[in-house]
Amino acid sequence: MAPAADRQGYWGPPTSTLDWCEENYAVTWYIAEFWNTVSNLIMIIPPVFGAIQSVRDGLEKRYIASYLALTVVGMGSWCFHMTLKYEMQLLDELPMIYSCCIFVYCMFECFKTKSSVNYHLLFTLVLFSLIVTTVYLKVKEPIFHQVMYGMLVFTLVVRSIYIVTWVYPWLRGLGYTSLGIFLMGFLLWNIDNIFCDSLRNFRKKVPPIIGVTTQFHAWWHILTGLGSYLHILFSLYTRTLYLRYRPKVKFLFGIWPVILFEPLRKH
Repeated sequence: MAPAADRQGYWGPPTSTLDWCEENYAVTWYIAEFWNTVSNLIMIIPPVFGAIQSVRDGLEKRYIASYLALTVVGMGSWCFHMTLKYEMQLLDELPMIYSCCIFVYCMFECFKTKSSVNYHLLFTLVLFSLIVTTVYLKVKEPIFHQVMYGMLVFTLVVRSIYIVTWVYPWLRGLGYTSLGIFLMGFLLWNIDNIFCDSLRNFRKKVPPIIGVTTQFHAWWHILTGLGSYLHILFSLYTRTLYLRYRPKVKFLFGIWPVILFEPLRKH
């Protein structure tokens, strides 16, 4: 975490229970953690287009919700890192729980009939979200949130491994790429926390263009944003395969992955 000495800026002293390693108000008076803020664009813009495409393709609402939930996480994280206010921190952290619950629902319902609803699983996930929210608002302990979020991510990992091992082995590339990118982000998140003092001292000695590359919490946003987006594609690919569509991963401009498909024609 960040050392105590930091600049003051537009939003005033931080009230959040966390203050990350990026130097506060180092780039602009109006944004507390500039790079940790703008790096959230990867979680905001691409999922919006994914949601729009899902509506056009007539996909089930839960996949539209998955894309939009990732966008909400990105917007909440933007507000949190821009202000370092406690209320904005909640706007970042709680949607992380809610979005993961949506991902879990999608992954465990991908082999059901079209437009089916599992009310028992839905009730369980809503109850879990309410309990985590209530407890977290009361204890205000970031480690509690991180453990609860980790449990959801672990559930997604186990389910994904089951699918690529026993159901659709040819999806290993997409599934493991999503997981690997996410884990790389998690590694950099830990390095940023553990070696913050060393990273700050290093940034003082090198040109800013090099120092920016050591903003590992920003890399956490980029990598987990991409990993989460790829997870939605993996979940959607699995679902549309089961529904006997013809999904294909295409790359817009040769860079950004999207899923295109068409339903089997009725005879």
